[in-house]
Amino acid sequence: MLTNYDNIVFDLGGVLLTLDRDLCVSNLEALGLSDAASLLDLYKQSGDFLALEEGRMWGAEFLDRQRAKCSGTTVTNMQINEAVNSFINGLPVERLKALRELKAAGKRLFTLSNTNPLMFPTRISNLFRAEGLEIDDYFDGHILSYREQVCKPAPEIYQRLLRRYRLDPERTLFLDDSAKNCEAAEQEGIRSVLIPEGAEFMDILQFID
Repeated sequence: MLTNYDNIVFDLGGVLLTLDRDLCVSNLEALGLSDAASLLDLYKQSGDFLALEEGRMWGAEFLDRQRAKCSGTTVTNMQINEAVNSFINGLPVERLKALRELKAAGKRLFTLSNTNPLMFPTRISNLFRAEGLEIDDYFDGHILSYREQVCKPAPEIYQRLLRRYRLDPERTLFLDDSAKNCEAAEQEGIRSVLIPEGAEFMDILQFID
């Protein structure tokens, strides 16, 4: 398995993390954000949510802007933050075990994800502590949209991954749940595998040489 690849690059949401976009939209709408459904997507956001993921807007400003749009005068930034983070449903421990097995087999693991400063340092990092480890214990590096100020599927984010960690694209495998993101990685010479909704990445990797 994976004899042709030294590096495996993971999208977070939809590949490792389980998502519930509808719950997030419902929670935001309940706070008075009537445009949540039009701004939130499983693969790429728009409006303030896109600005947050692209690092053009930081957490405090984002929360203040959303609170100003809420119909209820008693809505707090904490409530909005919790509603935003309800987009992330969980992280099965079996996937953490699979990451450890890949590292034990000598693979270098990376994340390449569209995410934001409200989710990654808190909700996401906390979920990776389920086995008593930290997120950096599972990965050799991260390329995160809000830090890079560029989102997938822009070519630059894949190029930065290759340059920063000196990866040979022919020896690198990228896993994502978005066909557009996979196609963009392929344009940079990175072999990509689409992980369909509900699929486990290890079930797919076992058939890749």
